[in-house]
Amino acid sequence: MKKICVIGLGYIGLPTAVMFANHGYQVLGVDVSERAINLLSKGQVHIEEPGLQGYLNNALEQGTFTVSTTPEEADMFIVAVPSPITAEKTADMKYIESATASIVPFLKKGNLVVLESTVPPRTVMDVMIPILEQSKLEMGIELFISHSPERVIPGKVFEELVNNSRIIGGFNLESAERTKEFYQSFVKGEFHITDVTTAEMVKVIENTFRDVNIAFANELAKMSENLGVNAWEAISLANHHPRVNIHYPGPGVGGHCIAVDPWFLVEKQSELAKIIYLSRVTNDGMPKFTVEKILEISRLNQIDNPRVCVLGLTFKANIDDIRESPSMDIVKQLSHEDIDLVSFDPHVKENKVPSQTQGFDEAITDSDIVVILTNHDYFTKINPHNIAELMNHPIVLDTKNAIDRKQWEDAGFTVYKLGDGKGNPVQ
Repeated sequence: MKKICVIGLGYIGLPTAVMFANHGYQVLGVDVSERAINLLSKGQVHIEEPGLQGYLNNALEQGTFTVSTTPEEADMFIVAVPSPITAEKTADMKYIESATASIVPFLKKGNLVVLESTVPPRTVMDVMIPILEQSKLEMGIELFISHSPERVIPGKVFEELVNNSRIIGGFNLESAERTKEFYQSFVKGEFHITDVTTAEMVKVIENTFRDVNIAFANELAKMSENLGVNAWEAISLANHHPRVNIHYPGPGVGGHCIAVDPWFLVEKQSELAKIIYLSRVTNDGMPKFTVEKILEISRLNQIDNPRVCVLGLTFKANIDDIRESPSMDIVKQLSHEDIDLVSFDPHVKENKVPSQTQGFDEAITDSDIVVILTNHDYFTKINPHNIAELMNHPIVLDTKNAIDRKQWEDAGFTVYKLGDGKGNPVQ
């Protein structure tokens, strides 16, 4: 049985590791977090993802998955560590560099190294290969290298690991073919073979496309506020055109990909990435726009020192991931305002901000304004009649178009939505 060593057991690395462990490979999962390793060694997951616990249980029962804080010799090494941006909006390569360096002592002739992390173009060639060359193995002849970027969405990781097409960028053709052989054990989607730098570019392009589209939607929402137009309705109607596919606005863009990856292109080609840069600035400015709308609603309703209840801290629905979440930025900005702030998220089990509570009723009670920042199923299923009586003022700002306006208005709520004409109710 061939052995795979996966470096990084986060939202991508861990599902990938247990998937391989369930499909004929002996897998060692490596992470620098002793907490993560301790939990996994006890059969407990440290991240939330549907199906993950079952895959982990099965792999542990089969004896095909073990964990450690240090790598070991293997046939294939997968690097799946973060590639965040710095405060200066440049790529922070320290995790990629550290993970790559950690496997060098264990490399042997015939090994394959695959980078799954989303990175700036030329990371494999300019960052990883100089480190891997310390092994004294000849690249593409004795040591094979590929970039096969993850292309999954949190909440549907296992479904998409299997069914999505897979980009494989090889240092050379043999590197790509060896990589394909491993992933064919569970991937049913189509394989697309290219070179490493093109593969890096493809993944960044995919996420940048979405960021630019969302920025366009956010601009439309801001314009609609001034024009008295319901942006959600206008975008929905525009999307009935067979060649139009506009995304929807929101309080910002978060996560480890869309809010980060476009900066990689700005860093590489700042003189050319004008639209990309403006889109990033637009989306990064939405938390401030949302805070200003909350304060405006307070003034419109003549509420001094309002108690504001924020619902949702994660960057998308039905997950526990708060990385780059605009909700966290909004909460931080609101904490500096003259308000009584409380926040709640059913998926974030440990308090991450001072205003957070683990009780929904506690969060709602005596609130003046409820702000929905994440469209968790938990929130879309709220019965507004049950919470109206708990609040001082039944007012809601829905930034994700998560609730039915008429249902909430029938329950006595004043309903505002991001981009619906300065909050004036639009039917």
